[in-house]
Amino acid sequence: MTFEEIYRQEWGQVVATLIRLTGDWQLAEECAQEAFAAAFQRWPSDGVPDRPGAWLTTTARNRAIDWLRREAVGAAKLQEIAALGVEQQEPPYDVPDDRLRLMYTCCHPALAMEARVALTLRTLAGLSTAEIARAFLVPETTMSKRLTRAKQKIQHAGIPYRVPPAHLLPERTPAVLAVLYLLFNEGYSDAVRRQLTTEAIRLARLLVQLMPDEPEAAGLLALMLFHDARRETRLAPDGALVTLDDQDRTRWDHAQIAEAVDVLDSALHLAEHGPYQIQAAIAACHATARTAADTDWHQIAGLYSQLPQTPVVALNRAVAIGMADGPALGLRLVDELGAAELSGYHLLPATRADFLRRLDRRTEAAEAYREALALATTEAERLYLEKRLADALI
Repeated sequence: MTFEEIYRQEWGQVVATLIRLTGDWQLAEECAQEAFAAAFQRWPSDGVPDRPGAWLTTTARNRAIDWLRREAVGAAKLQEIAALGVEQQEPPYDVPDDRLRLMYTCCHPALAMEARVALTLRTLAGLSTAEIARAFLVPETTMSKRLTRAKQKIQHAGIPYRVPPAHLLPERTPAVLAVLYLLFNEGYSDAVRRQLTTEAIRLARLLVQLMPDEPEAAGLLALMLFHDARRETRLAPDGALVTLDDQDRTRWDHAQIAEAVDVLDSALHLAEHGPYQIQAAIAACHATARTAADTDWHQIAGLYSQLPQTPVVALNRAVAIGMADGPALGLRLVDELGAAELSGYHLLPATRADFLRRLDRRTEAAEAYREALALATTEAERLYLEKRLADALI
C-alpha cells in the first residue's frame, strides 16, 4: 500500500477520532497533518507499521497532548486523550462510527448545503480543493472561497462540533447522503482510488443500519451497489472507458446486483420516492437487462422525468429519449439544453457527438468529439473519446 493510499484510507479516521477526544476541529486537523508529515519522513527508512492507522492516531494524539499541556488544559482531559488506544466502551452516541459522527457534525444546518458537503469531503475524506471542485463542476478558486467562508462561519457563529440528538439527525441526513455519493463517485471515476468507493458503501450500510426507516439512505446504498457491481468491466485493458453497451455482462457481480434489488425493493416500500431511490431504479434498469438491447429506455426516460430537472438530469433524460425514440430526437433535445449551464461539462459535447455518429454525420461528430476530448477530466475518458474520434474520421 502506497503512502497516498494510506492517507486516503486513514485521514478521516484520525481526524474524526481526534475531534471526538479533543472537541477542537482545528487542533485535530493540525495534529493529523503533523502525524502524516512524520510518517512521510520516517516510514521510508523505518518501514510502514503493521497498523499504520494506529501509528498515525497515536502520533496525532501525542501532538494533541503536547499542545494541550502547553495550553494548561485540565488533567482529566489529558488522561482521556492519553487513554486512546486502550480498549474502551463505545461512547453513548446515536451514530456508531467516528467518521459518520463527523459527517453529521460537519452537516450543521447553519451552513449552506454545498458548504456542508465540501467541508466534509475535505476534512473527512482528505480530498483536495481541486478534487472537490471537480465533483461540484466549479472552478478550484470558487471552491476554495466556499471552504474558507464555511470555516469562518463555524468559528464566528460558535457552531458546536458534536453529534446532534436523535430527533435532529433527519434534517442533516440529505447532506450526509450527498457526501457519501460524492465520495463514492470520486473513487468510482478513478480506479487508483477505489478505496473511496469501498468506504462510501461501508458508511452507507452503517447509515442504513442506523436509520432503517430512512428510504433515501437505502436508495443510495442500492444505487452504489448497482454501479459498483459493474466496476470490473468499466475499463478496457488499455485503460479506456467501456460504455454500458460494450461491457461484458457476464463479469458483472450478479450477487451484488441481487442484493441491490432487495435493498431497493425495501426502500420503495417505505415512503414517497426520493431522488436516490429513483436513480437506483434507473441503475436497476441497466443492471438487470440481460443484454444492452433489452434495456427499457422508455422506463428510464420516465424515471428521469421524476427527478429534479437539473441540467445534468435533463441531459441524461435526453439521452434516454434518444435511445428510446431515435437519435434525431435525442440530438434535438440536447441542442435545446442551456449550453451555458453545462459549460465545461465534457458529456454535453460527447453526447452530441454520439448522436451525430448514429446519424452518420461524421464530420460534425468528429468536431464534437474534439470538443469533449478537450474537456475530459480523466485518462479513461480521454482514451475512450480518442477512439470515438478516430472511428468518426474513418
